[in-house]
Amino acid sequence: MFRWLITALAVCLTGFSPVRAADGAVVSNVNGRYDDVRDALIAAIEGRGLVISYTAHVADMLQRTGKDIGASKPIFDKAETFEFCSANVSRKMMEAKPSNIVNCPFSVAIYSLPGDPGKVYLAYRRPLPGLAEVAKLLGGIVADVKP
Repeated sequence: MFRWLITALAVCLTGFSPVRAADGAVVSNVNGRYDDVRDALIAAIEGRGLVISYTAHVADMLQRTGKDIGASKPIFDKAETFEFCSANVSRKMMEAKPSNIVNCPFSVAIYSLPGDPGKVYLAYRRPLPGLAEVAKLLGGIVADVKP
């Protein structure tokens, strides 16, 4: 609990607003244009020497497949998830417990909502207890996003 409070405080002090830290997700928001925040997120990931291995175009997929299942309500204006790995953090995590493999790759999502212009959300899975380095990595990436 204490580590979460420190992370939340750090996020607040860097200009981000924690929106929700329940339901297994840590969500923050920042005011700005989606494309600017997206570029800043990519820079924050790559600035740590990490390589984005996959980008999921979530909003596009939901829009495309929604027609097939009879759903017409848009969930996101824009939404993507960036997946990446840290050889150092991942190795330590799996040396401690091989089943921690399920936490890889790491990912940070970015999205904007219909009717909420100028606000962009960043989210990641709350790391399990005992994975403080993962929490530090993901929280640090989000805190570094400055459009």
